[in-house]
Amino acid sequence: MAKEYKLSAERFEELKNELNYLKTVREKEVADLIKEARSFGDLSENSEYDEAKNEQGKLYSRIAEIETILANCIVIEESNDDVNTVRLGSKITVEDVEFGDQESYQVVGSQEADPMNGRISEESPFGKALLGKAVDEIVVVEAPAGTISYKILKIQK
Repeated sequence: MAKEYKLSAERFEELKNELNYLKTVREKEVADLIKEARSFGDLSENSEYDEAKNEQGKLYSRIAEIETILANCIVIEESNDDVNTVRLGSKITVEDVEFGDQESYQVVGSQEADPMNGRISEESPFGKALLGKAVDEIVVVEAPAGTISYKILKIQK
């Protein structure tokens, strides 16, 4: 069974647009590169041809990856009916219990994760620990540096 991907509506649209661009514009550009490289003669010693074929392989790989994601995705609808617990799409503010540092994050699907910009995957240890928790609850996360405890201060949709 294929893996299910959880996507926001925005990410779903981004992937559809990227797929359309890759299949229409980029595929033609790569085909033109290959055609041009072929005109340089002997293919066995033609680095431009090899590079163009590698680019074509990357292109087709990315197209297949996006098609797989779109075929096996669940679009998460953001709803305002449950703002009391952390869910996919929730924006949360947490406080490190030990040091008192406050951080804000958004819990997103694995395809949208960007920890450096505060977007954590619901499949990550921190994301898993947060799901279903409420304001003022303590969340314990197993990290490489040891166990870290966070208190949930605020949940937004």
